[in-house]
Amino acid sequence: MSRTDLAGLLTEAAQSISGILTAEYPTPASRSYLHPVLGALSAGPQVVGELNEHLEEFMAAEPRPATAAGLFTLASYTSALGWLTESLAELTTAVDQICTRVGIPAGAGELAFATSEDAEEEDGFDFAFSVLELAAIRTAAEAAGLPPGDYVGVLSQSLLAASQITDACMEISNGLLEDTAYILDETDRIWAGGEPGGLPTLVRSLLARMETAE
Repeated sequence: MSRTDLAGLLTEAAQSISGILTAEYPTPASRSYLHPVLGALSAGPQVVGELNEHLEEFMAAEPRPATAAGLFTLASYTSALGWLTESLAELTTAVDQICTRVGIPAGAGELAFATSEDAEEEDGFDFAFSVLELAAIRTAAEAAGLPPGDYVGVLSQSLLAASQITDACMEISNGLLEDTAYILDETDRIWAGGEPGGLPTLVRSLLARMETAE
């Protein structure tokens, strides 16, 4: 494959991954607290499946990638795919925790939420919201069958999970685009002398995270 073809593979992957963040999923009022994450949760697995198919096609091509540019592309692509898969697994875990908190049994379909015993008690609901915001929260909480305080709690979890998958997708997508530009720059030496600077962006990011963890 030419450098242009290799760059196209990474660019397409970057666009698919960034598209996860704009995916929409119809959310009923009874599940409104999950709205921040449902788009990514529904679109993510499909993107992973498509990227896996493209990777298999890339590996099955004849001749197989053997040039420095081809191996660089393979390392970048597989790093992105692995990172995305792990991030979506973390998102799924976060959503499972939210569902458990509101009383949705594992594998439940359209079961009603189990409200807590303090459903009628709002003494602890003391957040810095305006009157209009409080009214909107209470309306949404009522539709979800949750006390306002509990509703704010699970919505906060949902927003945090959405923020984390957004950060991951943006970093992965940007890394792929940086590697695309690197491949298209004919003057760049890829992995010259084993220098870390010649490694794909996401590989360097993962190595840096491993060093920080240690």
